[in-house]
Amino acid sequence: MTTKIKRRDVITLLGGAAAAWPLAARAQQAGKMPRIGIIDDAPRWNAFRHGLRDLGYLEGQNIAFDYAYADGVPERLAGAAGALVRRPVDVIATFGTPASLAAKQATTSIPIVMISIGDPVRTGLVPSLARPGGNITGNSIIGPDVGAKRLQLLKLAIPTVSRVAFLWNPDNASNVLQFEEAQAAAPKLGVTVISVSVSPRIEFETAFAAMMRERPDAFAMTGEPFHRTHIAWIIDFMAKNQLPAMYQLSENVRAGGLMSYGASEPDLFRRAAGYVHKILQGTRPADLPVEQPTKFDLTVNLKTAKALGLTIPEAFLLLADEVIE
Repeated sequence: MTTKIKRRDVITLLGGAAAAWPLAARAQQAGKMPRIGIIDDAPRWNAFRHGLRDLGYLEGQNIAFDYAYADGVPERLAGAAGALVRRPVDVIATFGTPASLAAKQATTSIPIVMISIGDPVRTGLVPSLARPGGNITGNSIIGPDVGAKRLQLLKLAIPTVSRVAFLWNPDNASNVLQFEEAQAAAPKLGVTVISVSVSPRIEFETAFAAMMRERPDAFAMTGEPFHRTHIAWIIDFMAKNQLPAMYQLSENVRAGGLMSYGASEPDLFRRAAGYVHKILQGTRPADLPVEQPTKFDLTVNLKTAKALGLTIPEAFLLLADEVIE
């Protein structure tokens, strides 16, 4: 028995087959290599590129990168995301909540791999970690009670701490959640949290002058991208005002900050490369659960502690993953 297939049915079948091909294969078939869009390239992205290289992707040979820049300014993120969509790219990789939200608003079809997000669910990036749905997946910096843990470690290192100034950006939904978490944990630790909100509309000098009038005896901050563009100024301010500070990122401690506790950022970027690989091989972002961090680093700078006149307990130093002397 012979089965006749109409031309329309053939086109439908071929279309379905093309949709099932991996993005990388389709790109090669079309005579071009897959293109990965990155918003605000910086040295931190090297771990992402290294992760892709370890998976067999060589820039200029079987993968290409497109860059768009907003310089951490929220008002420019939409333009940067839109530029990548128009080029277009095959996957967009984003760092932080504001850039990820901008990418999500720019496209519902191009896959997005988000990196180092505070709380992807409560900020509206995905409906759930296990089933992100849509075109976006990636990883989060927030494990259970990490904000409370940061305050707890600060108190453990310096038992006399009672008033902690907390720097956050009210325009960043993840920052709002981290600030709320710190406020909730503070009473159990015998600590008062002093709000220091700084966005592009609020000058650091003005906010920090108001902060000092509240007489804090310690300082804490998130990994907010906009604040990181001023991190050298912040670290210098802490040194001049003899304020011990807890950061989210170990790179801030290597630059002269006192201590940090947070998800390993290089590890998150390397893991994100695995998401891109799976997407290029044909896996839908909707089928890739959002990962929470598995590796947290505690870093302490003893040189900074000495300059602040602090003696960090030996028991605390034994907890540290890295001690800078």
